Amino acid sequence: MMVPQVEDDLGFWAWLSMAKPGSVLSYHQGFLAVDTSPPVSKLLPRDQSRLRLIAEAAWCASEKNLVHLVQSRLGPDHFEYRAIIRPPETSKPTHHQRRPIEAA
Repeated sequence: MMVPQVEDDLGFWAWLSMAKPGSVLSYHQGFLAVDTSPPVSKLLPRDQSRLRLIAEAAWCASEKNLVHLVQSRLGPDHFEYRAIIRPPETSKPTHHQRRPIEAA
């Protein structure tokens, strides 16, 4: 199965707006914490910045319960980071909306 990838944070948001529940996006392969840290990253500064923006977009979408964020270990210090579209939340009635059970 081919998993789509994005080039920037706008690509992430575009994917999110069009993807269906269960769709998977691979947004990075490597070691995210290292690859976004200027003193230790082997990426060019512009690529570090681009990756940080994608990771921030993924985190924001996760905080809004739009995606699940998962990672798979590919090898030592090498991971694949994925976002998976969550199904829409079903509204659960609050205790004020529930009808009381009537006695027979």
